[in-house]
Amino acid sequence: MNRRPFVFLDRDGTLLHDPGYLHRIEDYALLPGVAAGLAELQSAGRALAIVTNQSGLGRGYYAPADYEALQAKLISDLETRGVRIEATYFCPHLPDARCNCRKPATGMLQRAERELGADLARSWVIGDAATDAELALAAGCRAVCVRTGKPISPEELPPGVALTDDLRQAARQILRSR
Repeated sequence: MNRRPFVFLDRDGTLLHDPGYLHRIEDYALLPGVAAGLAELQSAGRALAIVTNQSGLGRGYYAPADYEALQAKLISDLETRGVRIEATYFCPHLPDARCNCRKPATGMLQRAERELGADLARSWVIGDAATDAELALAAGCRAVCVRTGKPISPEELPPGVALTDDLRQAARQILRSR
């Protein structure tokens, strides 16, 4: 399998407005700059995949069908804007479950490596939390975080992880850092 560089994307707070345990279609809101930033990454040869913790499933706050409907809306919305998401990986477990898929554990990226041929050494993670950056570094990727979700300061991030205002700036950071 030919290995390809990916950009792995956190969902809530990075791609979509996050009101907390996002699952209702009526709460769906793509963040500004997301479609343009993803299109730039895709045009530069980066494949795109989503990696998202969804403990609301494990907590019983919403059903798998709710998660799937919102995810389908996101994928469809991005497709109408010319952006292709190759895969979505999610962790439904509670934070104390000790699973290998909940970020910052690397299980979702390891699956992408096996199933999609992701070249983790040439891949990036974009997220809105320190756990996204920790995931990237633990898997051998690079990371950039955005300020569009959870409040985050540069001091919370591992050394060398950039913090940008939005996904479009994050995309440009990645493309400058070849």
